[in-house]
Amino acid sequence: MLTIKENLRETMKKDGHPDRYVKQYEFLDILVPDLYYMGDYPLIPNTQGYDQFGVLWSFPEGQMGPFPVHDDEHRVLKDITQWREIVHKPFIPDDPGYWGMLNGMAAGVDRTQKYVCALQTQGIFERLHALMGMEDAMCNFYEEPEEMHALIDFLTEIELDFAKAMVERVGIDAVLHHDDWGSVASTFLSPDMFNEFILPAYKKIYGYYKEHNVLIVHHNDGFAATLVPSMIEMGIDIWQGVIPSNDLPALLEKYAGQITFMGEIETRLLDVPDWTPELVREEVERACRKGGPHSFIPCLTAGMPFTAFPGVGDAVNAEIDRMSSILL
Repeated sequence: MLTIKENLRETMKKDGHPDRYVKQYEFLDILVPDLYYMGDYPLIPNTQGYDQFGVLWSFPEGQMGPFPVHDDEHRVLKDITQWREIVHKPFIPDDPGYWGMLNGMAAGVDRTQKYVCALQTQGIFERLHALMGMEDAMCNFYEEPEEMHALIDFLTEIELDFAKAMVERVGIDAVLHHDDWGSVASTFLSPDMFNEFILPAYKKIYGYYKEHNVLIVHHNDGFAATLVPSMIEMGIDIWQGVIPSNDLPALLEKYAGQITFMGEIETRLLDVPDWTPELVREEVERACRKGGPHSFIPCLTAGMPFTAFPGVGDAVNAEIDRMSSILL
């Protein structure tokens, strides 16, 4: 029987020989919340608080996570031309005890089985609209492209600071990085605009990780099939969050072996109060038969290895095991 990491590596190959489906996030041991959400960032429902950028986040009851507040009182960046005075680099702790704690956690991971993984829960595009709101962000790509390029360069420096801290101080060998680039039906930016503004930033960020042999898992639970060539160019190993509207079989036919697709099991359908084992079984079987054993990892599309409602994740894992026994 292959180890968890060996099975993942075989799965990622176009003609590999996995002996079972990879079960969701089983290959990652995620050590730490995003450093930049330190402060009063809300982690439980019915709370709210500010992150280190000054963005107010609210976590409504019944939702998977918090959302930025963008009314006139709380929107951080109302004029893109003023970003240099308003947007500042977040504080990275320099406390030896903090890094000692993380190193202790990393030392407890069996690296023959799992990757020691850092978490970056908001990327360049999401940080832009968290600061100024989605409408202003989208308008500024057209109306203030030079300022947007300059702000993206600054945010890229921040991400590189985080990457260097996690590589040099902890010795991570994987990163789970979030940045949603599309709705259910389409990307937020055209491929050309994405390649102009977003791709260069990630080539720097993910290029640094690649230089240090870090596995790159990028979460984006929306439509982004038209951005896959850019994902490959920037160095993503695994696209996590692939929803059915992306046409997984077509993606696998074209890109298997170049990038691995992780998802297809829609969180919004299963992670609900009235979920049933029967619905989980149906959805997992559909996903596994649709994706097959190569360059595909069946997984709930949400970007973290936990669910809002107890039992859903365990039921999904059990059904993935069942499909392994049938198909592999």
